Amino acid sequence: MSHVVPRSGLAVVLLAYSLGIAAREPAGRWPDTPLSRTQALAELQTLNADLLSHPSATLTLERWCGAHHLAAEAKIVARRVQGADKPLPDGARAQLGIGPDEPVRYRRVQLACGEVVLSDADNWYVPARLTTAMNQQLDSSDVPFGKVVQPLHFRRQTLSAELLWSPLPDGWDSGTVLPPSSDKPLAIPAHVLQHRALLYTQDNQPFSVVIESYTANVLARP
Repeated sequence: MSHVVPRSGLAVVLLAYSLGIAAREPAGRWPDTPLSRTQALAELQTLNADLLSHPSATLTLERWCGAHHLAAEAKIVARRVQGADKPLPDGARAQLGIGPDEPVRYRRVQLACGEVVLSDADNWYVPARLTTAMNQQLDSSDVPFGKVVQPLHFRRQTLSAELLWSPLPDGWDSGTVLPPSSDKPLAIPAHVLQHRALLYTQDNQPFSVVIESYTANVLARP
């Protein structure tokens, strides 16, 4: 189930975020304070909205990396993760409009900006719906999937967008007491946000199922 901030609550978050920018530490981890938790939630919601409003997660992460100065050069590189294939998610063949015998390829990459891994991406795609050159590039290079298939002028249909972690407790915007400050850094899990999506060609033909799990590094501080 997706976790979203109510409109009124998000307004409070963004207000607190804007007021608290000057109080942010210049570098290092997030301190465990109510203000810092509010800022972290605002950043997560901002990234989530950016991803939902653009077809290419790769290009969105490049912009995010540049805006947050996470690397010397804001360029996303796909690091191939070799290993056993993952089976297609349940219902994926129906979503792709293919039969039980249609070949499907699997590609897992880490999307990194410099040395900072921002996303673990699982991608299942129908090679018959890509060009020969695209398939060769996907097989032999670390170029992100979104850049390889960009000539298809694809669009993205989000199936789900879920916050895997919230720095604020349920009901925080309706009177729930926020956690008190501590002298430790804010504990952030390995993955904080997950998107599932279908990619379509400009002719409205589905060709890929993507599951993107965004890491705690999207909240990294330079």
